[in-house]
Amino acid sequence: MSGTKPNSTLLYLSFAAIYLIWGTSFAASKLVMHDLPPLLAQSVRFLIAGIGLMAVARWRGSRIPFILKEWQHFAVMGFFLVMAASGLNALAIRYVSSSESALLNVSAAFWIPLLGTLGKRGHPLSARSTVGLILGLSGVIFLMWPKGGFSLTNLGWQLVILLACFGWACGTLYYRRIRSMTPALMFTALEMVCGGIGLGILGLCFGDTQHWRLTAPSLGGLFFLTVFSSGIAYSAFAYLMRNTTPIRLSTYAYVNPAVAALIGWAVLGEHLSRVQIVGMAIILTGVVLVSIPDSRSTLTQLDAPPSEAPP
Repeated sequence: MSGTKPNSTLLYLSFAAIYLIWGTSFAASKLVMHDLPPLLAQSVRFLIAGIGLMAVARWRGSRIPFILKEWQHFAVMGFFLVMAASGLNALAIRYVSSSESALLNVSAAFWIPLLGTLGKRGHPLSARSTVGLILGLSGVIFLMWPKGGFSLTNLGWQLVILLACFGWACGTLYYRRIRSMTPALMFTALEMVCGGIGLGILGLCFGDTQHWRLTAPSLGGLFFLTVFSSGIAYSAFAYLMRNTTPIRLSTYAYVNPAVAALIGWAVLGEHLSRVQIVGMAIILTGVVLVSIPDSRSTLTQLDAPPSEAPP
């Protein structure tokens, strides 16, 4: 591991991006999947975002690699983060409420740090971090618990979301442990293109073109997901995967449901109950415990070829 210290301002901006943008993406996804076929819509989203990021990376001097090993990395990441995580979530959100979806997605906050303890580059969990994780999950349950509690009606789709979260965690840890010669922005772009092509093939096989019904809300949601969620937030997440620890990285899964609830309250007029406010306070406490640096170790970057300079 090198001793280069990450840019603190860029770290804060990257965390803000994944917190706020992905928290808002629950509402945007609902708008998109109400009128558009999930797999084909996600394919369009990631292909456009990937090509756009590729153009930006080329403008900044990055080149498209023609090495088989690099394309194997792009394909693996495209499968886990785009096809498995985003594709399965898109399929399930039609049948699971946004609050349930947000709550179930918090399971990534456990998979990422737990899987992150494995291997030579693993980060062990401290007692404080463990308490923070438990508090975070408890707060999300308070915040997003549906009225009337959970039922077994949509258990299958709930399990699909949990599987999507596991795929996301696997992709996250895979990226942290490979040695890629491709700069982070170009890597993110090409993984999106690979995943978008895969989703497009699946969508065509399942006849998604027959269910394409473009409306103003779905078009707006698709624009938000493409530009902000895929373009900006994914790039921020790729940077964080290389420059922060798994336990800190996982805090986005706590904050996203809180942001989703606030968006519903401020924009859609949804009621924010006292229980939900308590849940948000617990979540923030958990995030603080998880984010405080451990005195036994310092934050350093993983061994990796130099990437492009921060913008």
